[in-house]
Amino acid sequence: MTEQQGGVARPSRTGALLLASAFVVATCGLIYELLAGTLASYLLGDSVTQFSVIIGIYLFAMGMGSWCSRYVRKNELVTFVRVEVLIAAIGGCSAALLFLLFDRVQDFRLPLYGLVLAIGFLVGLEIPLLMRILKDRLEFSDLVSKVLTFDYVGALAASLLFPLLLVPHLGLIRTGFLFGLFNVGVAIAVILMLPQRRRMTIELLVAILVTIVLAAGFVASEKIERTAEVAAYGDPIIYADATPYQRIVITKRANDLRLFLNGNLQFSSRDEYRYHEALVHPVLSRVANPRNVLVLGGGDGLAVRELLKYPNLESITLVDLDPEMTRLFTEHSLLSPLNDHALRAPRVKVINDDAFVWLDKNDTMFDFVVVDFPDPTNFSLGKLYTSAFYRLLRRHVSAGGLAVVQSTSPMFARRSFWCIAETLKQAGFQTWPYHVYVPSFGEWGFVLAGERWSPPSTLVPGLKFLTAAQVPQLFDFPADMRRVDAEVNRLNDQVLVRYYEQEWKDIAR
Repeated sequence: MTEQQGGVARPSRTGALLLASAFVVATCGLIYELLAGTLASYLLGDSVTQFSVIIGIYLFAMGMGSWCSRYVRKNELVTFVRVEVLIAAIGGCSAALLFLLFDRVQDFRLPLYGLVLAIGFLVGLEIPLLMRILKDRLEFSDLVSKVLTFDYVGALAASLLFPLLLVPHLGLIRTGFLFGLFNVGVAIAVILMLPQRRRMTIELLVAILVTIVLAAGFVASEKIERTAEVAAYGDPIIYADATPYQRIVITKRANDLRLFLNGNLQFSSRDEYRYHEALVHPVLSRVANPRNVLVLGGGDGLAVRELLKYPNLESITLVDLDPEMTRLFTEHSLLSPLNDHALRAPRVKVINDDAFVWLDKNDTMFDFVVVDFPDPTNFSLGKLYTSAFYRLLRRHVSAGGLAVVQSTSPMFARRSFWCIAETLKQAGFQTWPYHVYVPSFGEWGFVLAGERWSPPSTLVPGLKFLTAAQVPQLFDFPADMRRVDAEVNRLNDQVLVRYYEQEWKDIAR
């Protein structure tokens, strides 16, 4: 199955196809690994830990697969085809299966790591089998260089395609099915090009069956995802999408709209006014002659809605990383009324950028800054709660100005809350921690930061919940929420993420 040219053996068409399959094998294998890591991060939190564990298990399983390939002593090509079909079936369905299992099994890590082990083991079998199949078609030096070149180029293709194209446009479940189709396509192509294809009728039929299942899954991906999410969220889903930055899900039951980011509740329309009134008014009401206000995060526009109640404000700048969030809460017929169409207001400027990067390249001063990021569930968010970020923030707060930071629950994540307060102090702020009861969340905390502050005697009219008389009570912490010792959260040592993960894990138990 070789062609001779100039005394040098060159691969036949089958050999060329097998070489090309090394590219597909590497691309698909890495995609399945990235799918598992991303899903684990979405569903379990702490992306660094999840990706580290997934990568470690996957590489270990590949090593075991490579070692076990020595026991395949005959029919390597048939074994290779069977492995391709098996990987296509398991890897292609893995994302859908994990989504469906998440809320239906007691310990989600068992099926997660089991699938990673199985896929890694099978991928580990592939490359040694390919090299043994091709050993009679290429010289050894060419064989190793060509197979590994295709393998590494495939890995590069996967690592670029996954975040830039696949997740934003196809989503995780559809991506899994698509690459399963690529895997089984290689198997079918190899079978059809083999002279002994008649002896592989069963393998061909199984491959065709797997192709049908994967194609059906690809078409039904959205339905599968909705089924999994309905089970997870409990309420009807009116919007769901994976952006390059997060998974956005919005549910609606009766008159209650709820926003979830990566599975974490961000607000309920029934009581979000409690949170946002407490976030804005105790602080802004004590800023003398405020003109320029900055909101970091808060892409739902609900904090901006509260800010627009102050007619003397000249400009409100909202910086949120995800353009899909700000687009939704600007244009969606059910969502934009929640913020009173605040993101369309003439005084509001919306910027889609990383808050850390934007602050670093900008020198504008602000009289009031609202820091309304999601909780520090991972290190990407945790960097926005570090002393480095707060020192940068302090450079943008004008003399006499104030800032307020959303700081998770002092009841359920007590050490995390006081870690944020301690980190703001270390960055040079005077701090005034406070809390409010929000039925959807329980007790929730904030830290007011600046040079000086005292309780306001009046608040803007028209608030649903907060009065000036209530404000001093917000700063009184009962015994079970009072200050505890906590380390400063630094950029190179994000203790906050570890505190947060452990405290909410203890609550879940």
